[in-house]
Amino acid sequence: MSRFIPDSSGTRRELLRTIGIEDFEELLGPIPKKYRLTRPLELPGPMSELGLLREFGRLARNNEGAGKVCFAGAGAYDHFIPAAVDHILLRSEFYTAYTPYQAEVSQGTLQAIFEYQTMIARLTGMEMANASMYDGASAAAEACLMAMRSTGKDRVLVAGSLNPRWLQVIRTYIRRKDFRLDGIPFGSDGRLDIDATAGMAGEGVAAILVQYPNYYGLVEDLEPLAELAHSEEALLVVAADPVALPMLRSPGDAGADIVVGEGQSMGIPLSYGGPYVGFMAAAMKLARKMPGRIIGRTEDRAGQTGYVMTLQTREQHIRREKATSNICSNQALMALANTVYLSLMGEEGFREISSQCYHRSHYLEEGLLGIPGVRRVFEGTPFFREFAISFPVSADRFLEGMLEAGILPGVPLTELGDGAMLVTATEKRDRSQLDAYVGKAAEICRGGAS
Repeated sequence: MSRFIPDSSGTRRELLRTIGIEDFEELLGPIPKKYRLTRPLELPGPMSELGLLREFGRLARNNEGAGKVCFAGAGAYDHFIPAAVDHILLRSEFYTAYTPYQAEVSQGTLQAIFEYQTMIARLTGMEMANASMYDGASAAAEACLMAMRSTGKDRVLVAGSLNPRWLQVIRTYIRRKDFRLDGIPFGSDGRLDIDATAGMAGEGVAAILVQYPNYYGLVEDLEPLAELAHSEEALLVVAADPVALPMLRSPGDAGADIVVGEGQSMGIPLSYGGPYVGFMAAAMKLARKMPGRIIGRTEDRAGQTGYVMTLQTREQHIRREKATSNICSNQALMALANTVYLSLMGEEGFREISSQCYHRSHYLEEGLLGIPGVRRVFEGTPFFREFAISFPVSADRFLEGMLEAGILPGVPLTELGDGAMLVTATEKRDRSQLDAYVGKAAEICRGGAS
């Protein structure tokens, strides 16, 4: 791939003459002068490539958490990404054809999306999946709308243990007066209160939305929620963590109707917040209510395998009143990253990643609970790879002390107490890092106690 070379002054003059303009200022004529920059940009002088890389590195190190050992999660996780993921992802035939507008011409892209759909359907235990969504939060919001379309009802019950940032996105989506979102409280064990849910269910409920594991890392019991939803002719929507699914009962097996989630954990770097990729899977009966695209596999007249755009129900392509959404699915480059990652890991490898996350987070929690004054926020509830824990010092004090030691210790949960933190350990955190976390935490807690 050639590097970018700016146009020379002669080339720029030739371009301007071609469109009948003498100088660049004349090109800017339609823009009022008060909005134009009249001074040079405040940039340093020209640099060599090496010098520029050093400068960008210096600026990047100013980001909070850059270069620190990451124990933060809350929806975005520091997992290992094999080098082959980027090597394959950045091949020109993939990254220049990441979204199939002339679909059947892009057979390779369609096949990759079909494989992605198959993997997501198997992972979630559902009958079908679409070609991906923008991110997990928008996928959850689209699932709420999909449930309302499917049931003809206008109310969604949302677990209070859902990621609060996802809830903000859902509220932004569903601001119309004829839709309602009602929050369901969670109990003292951190999980959804089934009795409270049953008391809120009833006429007009389109769906119950629950996170699995929930925002606090706790594993919800899906089956009674599915039974409750179905008894009210509503749908169960599950926002699932894909890395947890190899160790947990699949949402589909537990009775879920729609499963969504965030795919960042599968081969996509943290990247300070994106781009990420959402997934959506569902029961086959809901296929025509699904947003985005669905890719299918067929055969041509010669008996050769071909891949086709089976459904594409956004308003740019069909009558607006019949469109399921304006979403076109994620630009499938990120979905391809998920596909490559899962292919490289395989079923056994992905199960091993899941197992390591579980065991390392539990090892870390056990070490922290040995520090005087440290306690669980939620007692006796199984968790996956992150857990809520309370320190005998304020979360701000704890965060400050850990950052000084080069550790990003987690996400403050001040709504659960002054010293509450959400702590995560993935397969990347080795024993020395886990022990270092416990050692530094003990030092900070002793200082706070004195």
